[in-house]
Amino acid sequence: MDNLKGISSFVKAVEEGSIAAGARRLGISAAAASQNIARLEQQLGVRLLIRTTRSLALTESGQLYYQRVQSVMEELDDAQAELHELAGEPRGKLRIASSAAFGRNVLAPLVAAFAIRYPKLKIELVLADHYVDHIREEIDLSIRFSQQLEAGLVARRIARVPLRFCASPAYLAQHGTPHDPDELIHHQCLVLRVPFDGRLLGWRFVRNGLRFEAPLNDTLICNDIDTLANMAAAGAGIARIGAFVADRLIADELLVPLFEPLEGKVPNAEIEPLEFYACYRDRQAATGKLRLLIDFLVTHIPAPWQA
Repeated sequence: MDNLKGISSFVKAVEEGSIAAGARRLGISAAAASQNIARLEQQLGVRLLIRTTRSLALTESGQLYYQRVQSVMEELDDAQAELHELAGEPRGKLRIASSAAFGRNVLAPLVAAFAIRYPKLKIELVLADHYVDHIREEIDLSIRFSQQLEAGLVARRIARVPLRFCASPAYLAQHGTPHDPDELIHHQCLVLRVPFDGRLLGWRFVRNGLRFEAPLNDTLICNDIDTLANMAAAGAGIARIGAFVADRLIADELLVPLFEPLEGKVPNAEIEPLEFYACYRDRQAATGKLRLLIDFLVTHIPAPWQA
């Protein structure tokens, strides 16, 4: 047991950058943590840490030992967390990745509410517009739209978000309002370059049950949807924007939606929605706390967008 205390104190000190910070994570005093590590070094017969007043560094032996025992301690933490989950107390780490726009505008307040409900969890939210590697980046759950789905991941749909084609009142007054997607080729189109693969994201519609991409005059390209929305509001052209970004700007009369039902009239082409999925590695990765998080997201996504 003393050896386990020493290993735990050592691992937490390395993770937090100091013995005192590691001790706070464990709920013990810095003196107790230092004594635990000293006893561990004595038992192993090697020095693991180089301690100074301002820094903490691993010796060569310490680096090797840390690499070996870190995963063991994580497994022990996970086992303890699973036991607490059985008692209704989810705890431990959850690392969540999401595209920046959806994470910023939709996911962040949901994760905050989840963290408040389950304060013993340690949650990290990573906003990243690249392909997320669950194993290499230690991601428990990634939120992806349909074009980002990968074979081998378990995916559960959590939201169907309408897409809005929008332009500013000033732009429409100057250039006219398109009423058919085929007219977009004659307008200035603000197009998203998908960060994870570099391609331009086409503008998809459904007509008579058939999907098609509208021809575009891509005069302005950006890899961030919030920025595209701001440029559209500034009068630069027409943009395709998720409702979680567009609806606030429409409500403030900075943008005008296009190709949508108006006064009972059905448009000649429907706008295909954007579907979002909660993804994890495999069935074995679906811990109790992960399932709890997914269920929370499914039930707390704003009602109009629920899958």
